Amino acid sequence: MEYTTRAIPESFRGARDDFTLQFSMVWDQIRAPLIVPLLRLAVAVCLIMSVMLFIERVYMGVVIILIKLFGRRPEKRYKWEPMKDDVELGNSGYPMVLIQVPMYNEREVYQLSIGAACGLSWPSDRIIIQVLDDSTDPTIKDMVELECQRWASKGINIKYEIRDNRNGYKAGALKEGMKRSYVKNCDYVAIFDADFQPEPDFLWRTIPFLVHNPEIGLVQARWKFVNADECLMTRMQEMSLNYHFSVEQEVGSSTYAFFGFNGTAGVWRIGALNEAGGWKDRTTVEDMDLAVRASLKGWKFLYLDDLRVKNELPSTFKAYRYQQHRWSCGPANLFRKMIKEIVMNKKVTLWKKVHVIYSFFFVRKIVAHIITFVFYCVVLPATVVVPEVEVPKWGLVYIPSIITVLNSVGTPRSLHLVIFWIVFENVISLHRTKATFIGLLEAGRVNEWIVTEKLGDALKTKSTKAPKKPRFRLGERLHVLEILTGFYLLTCGLYDLAYGQYRYYLYLFVQAIAFFIVGSGYVGTFVSHS
Repeated sequence: MEYTTRAIPESFRGARDDFTLQFSMVWDQIRAPLIVPLLRLAVAVCLIMSVMLFIERVYMGVVIILIKLFGRRPEKRYKWEPMKDDVELGNSGYPMVLIQVPMYNEREVYQLSIGAACGLSWPSDRIIIQVLDDSTDPTIKDMVELECQRWASKGINIKYEIRDNRNGYKAGALKEGMKRSYVKNCDYVAIFDADFQPEPDFLWRTIPFLVHNPEIGLVQARWKFVNADECLMTRMQEMSLNYHFSVEQEVGSSTYAFFGFNGTAGVWRIGALNEAGGWKDRTTVEDMDLAVRASLKGWKFLYLDDLRVKNELPSTFKAYRYQQHRWSCGPANLFRKMIKEIVMNKKVTLWKKVHVIYSFFFVRKIVAHIITFVFYCVVLPATVVVPEVEVPKWGLVYIPSIITVLNSVGTPRSLHLVIFWIVFENVISLHRTKATFIGLLEAGRVNEWIVTEKLGDALKTKSTKAPKKPRFRLGERLHVLEILTGFYLLTCGLYDLAYGQYRYYLYLFVQAIAFFIVGSGYVGTFVSHS
């Protein structure tokens, strides 16, 4: 077989050369007067945000070291005495406690959560279990109701509550639950999401703080992740969340400043909840909203690091992405809605206002998300193509390295995964940054609420069978934004390899690979729904 070579027409080659020449001329014309100044401005802004985040991380690092060395345990800082029987009063000497368990189509975990709530140790006539079921699947609703009936037959005071709508999502369900007549007799309310499993002594360890310290409005426990070792993605989540709990929450509690309610595994004084205005559904972070409003009323919060409640991390990338959208968009939107209210408040000190506005909201919920993606995945790669713009070594190496070390110390067992954690966080920052701007601008998906999918024991029960090879579905497995960002980083890396002088391509190639892996869906646990 003979092959013939077709020559490229002169007209085509001429057109291509003309286009290249015109593009080069336009680029040269706008490069110096427009591109270079804009990129220098972007670098300056990013460096300022890096310094802000650096100072915040160092401050919390110093405080947490002092707390570990000289800090007093919560039982020493606040009055705490174990609840004791009163011969004269009997069980009426114990406060009435409401347990709320909101759920939505929780097929895999409803038995675990209801069972854990019903297993809490407390005088049986002084506790009410309230299952708030917003399920839209009739089969699941029947299963949940049957489970509640099963526990009721054992003498547990459990109430199965449903609504005819999902207005306000979780906040709406919690608010509706508080309207029930039997709640009027309750003093405290503990909230556990559908995948949370408190230990039986949870109330004995939390309620005394509220009983003996009338200024405390909330006692928050730490989360313990039962599936942290399921896949690499859950290990990365564990590193990020452990820092949040072991540092951010601990520092806020120990310095009597402010820390947010995590929406679950906490006990509220119902009087504080009502004084703050109750549950509101104006954002997707109803827990943070309530905590800020209660704090502005002067209520104190207490975090117990040694009290841990088992729960499940999202192990599918789809579930994790939706969760991160909600956790990033909601705080930014709440900041927009409440900043004036915080500034005008007269019940709290100036220090607490500055802490809430600058430290809690602006640096942690806005700057931290934006700087990660914009600086390391957009601006820094762009400087490769525009070498006139330089990034100082302290902003490129020293500050990020120290921040990374401070973030990762909360999970010593995963220190060897720190490189994977860095590139994974940079990839996820794409969605966090997008969600942050949606929240600040109150754009399209600002109030989107998609319940985080839980797998419970589903994977364990299915692992006995030979796994079927999942069918490739383009819409489920490919993520366009990640792939486009990966190509951008790859292009900048190749340019740096050919013409650059700083060897940024070593980082750019690794980061590009991370974006491609996530963009093609090969991250987390894949569950075939076919």
